[in-house]
Amino acid sequence: MKSIILGGILAVSLLALIITLFRKRIGLSVFTSIGIHLVLAAAGIYVVNYSGWITGMYIPLNPATIGTVTVLGLPGLGLLLGLKISLFG
Repeated sequence: MKSIILGGILAVSLLALIITLFRKRIGLSVFTSIGIHLVLAAAGIYVVNYSGWITGMYIPLNPATIGTVTVLGLPGLGLLLGLKISLFG
């Protein structure tokens, strides 16, 4: 019985989300913007890892590091590099 109630709540909330996205045109542009920022954050970390710009530095590609660079931008990448240098030499 509990799983039926939770499934119903999930279905209703999913339907409400879809209706909201299609009624307001800005809903889809937000997802596009977030997607572009995620891709650029991953590309920035990849460039730092494999360009040899800072030798011996490797920042792992995981949700925490990509999220940090997505939210903070290039200063976030600098933050991760500074943490890596100060904590791990």
